[in-house]
Amino acid sequence: MPVDLSTLPYRPNVGALIFNTHGQVLIARRTDMPGAGGPLTEGTWQCPQGGIDEGEDPRTAVLREVGEEIGTDHVAILAEYPQWIQYDLPSTLIGHALGGRYRGQTQKWFALRFTGADTDIRLDRHLPAEFDAWMWVDLASLPHCSVGFKKPIYEQLVKEFTRFAIPV
Repeated sequence: MPVDLSTLPYRPNVGALIFNTHGQVLIARRTDMPGAGGPLTEGTWQCPQGGIDEGEDPRTAVLREVGEEIGTDHVAILAEYPQWIQYDLPSTLIGHALGGRYRGQTQKWFALRFTGADTDIRLDRHLPAEFDAWMWVDLASLPHCSVGFKKPIYEQLVKEFTRFAIPV
């Protein structure tokens, strides 16, 4: 029986565009999607993101999620996207992804500056690991590295956070 979208809420979520001192942004490969564990050219890549806990402030949530997903607290918040961005899951994922309880997510995105060394990024600090590989990419290429249905979100974020894609 198909799931009625009108009965499902959006999951509150935060996302992080993490910029290094060269103006590049961090992406990581999901462990739960096809291509994980293969060559770096395979798999599904995205920026760190995750759910907001009940009563949690989005700024606190984004720092927690970065710590959980990429194993570092060597980041500082630079900016916050001015609006919440909503997306619906593709119909093939409704009832399966996000525990089957949501139609999609409403996201608050942040630009963060990475203040550590690459060795401070540890994908194995939180188990099960959400990512199995990571790399720095130019911000302009970000929409082409992501999950297809999230491409419009990444295009918006590139426009908003271009000012941080410069060496410092």
